[in-house]
Amino acid sequence: MSGSGELLFEQPSKDTLMVLLSGSWRLGEPLPSVDDVRKKIEKAGHIRRITFNAEEIREWDSGLLTFLRKLRKLCSSSNITLDSSGLPDGARQILELAAAVPEKKDARKAEGKVTFLTHLGDQTVEFFRSSNDLLEFVGEATVAFLRLLRGKARYRRTDLWLIIEACSGQALPIVTLISFLVGMILAFIGVIQLALFGAEIYVANLVGIAMVRLMGAIMTGIVMAGRTGGAFAAQLGTMQVNQEIDALKTLGLSPMEFLVLPRMLALALMMPLLALFANVMGVLGGAVVAISIPNINAIQYYNQTVSAVSLWDLWIGLFCSAVFGVIVALSGCMRGMQCGRSASAVGDAATSAVVTAIVGIIVATAVITIITNILGI
Repeated sequence: MSGSGELLFEQPSKDTLMVLLSGSWRLGEPLPSVDDVRKKIEKAGHIRRITFNAEEIREWDSGLLTFLRKLRKLCSSSNITLDSSGLPDGARQILELAAAVPEKKDARKAEGKVTFLTHLGDQTVEFFRSSNDLLEFVGEATVAFLRLLRGKARYRRTDLWLIIEACSGQALPIVTLISFLVGMILAFIGVIQLALFGAEIYVANLVGIAMVRLMGAIMTGIVMAGRTGGAFAAQLGTMQVNQEIDALKTLGLSPMEFLVLPRMLALALMMPLLALFANVMGVLGGAVVAISIPNINAIQYYNQTVSAVSLWDLWIGLFCSAVFGVIVALSGCMRGMQCGRSASAVGDAATSAVVTAIVGIIVATAVITIITNILGI
């Protein structure tokens, strides 16, 4: 006998077909098809009863049950009696138990086609519900920050320093790489266009103002949203799954003060420093490209950058980075606190946190740009 399951047939009488089962009937091994039995029935003709001989079966699992279930369905549609007395005791009992409780016809909810207006309405309701949750979370975070200013917030200082370390020094390599490459890309684009007018030297203005005023803060915020915001959501989501947040509430500790406040403070303090470093790396990346042009040297590029970039540009960039840090921290912590009680919900929370943070960064950039334009700075 081979290792996989085998089917043999005998016909002890004109209207009876005996199925001989042998070998190993396990899901991981090749199993015979019910079509073999159907062909034998059609060939024999006038079969009204099927019996089994399972003495040669060495081992079986749900693979045998799957075969028997399909065979029973075939016999039911062909008005053939299925005699299971020759099956192993365990398989026979499971089949009898399955047949004793028929499937409820209306147990499954019918899936109707959802119209566009229904879908639009559901999404609108969900938008306002999530907006309400966002406002509530921001309000609780504001209250926690005010308690910090009054010296009444309860959190561990060691946690704050650990989070600061994770949000600052450990993030420098990726911030360095991204900012340097963005500066090079801006310089490449600027040089190609400015060369048409013989004004290649103004590539220093383009890179300097763009990086210092917005691009350094934006790229740092996006990097931190993917690196740190997702990590915050995964950490708090795991704590939600393990009921650690419920334990904090039972002990009388506010999760907003104990968990959210240190993360918000760490990113709000470290993001301006990271953005300042990103500005320097972006300008250096632009310098690498600009200096490769024969008409520009390092001294000219430096002098042009210093004359083009003002303190207002620097302060606006630093203010944007601080706002982005708060947005990233709040997005990660909010999605983590809203996490469900399953492992897949943790991944969904991390993904949602990154998306929410990036959208918040873009919206905040648009708002700050409009305000600075109105103020003339």
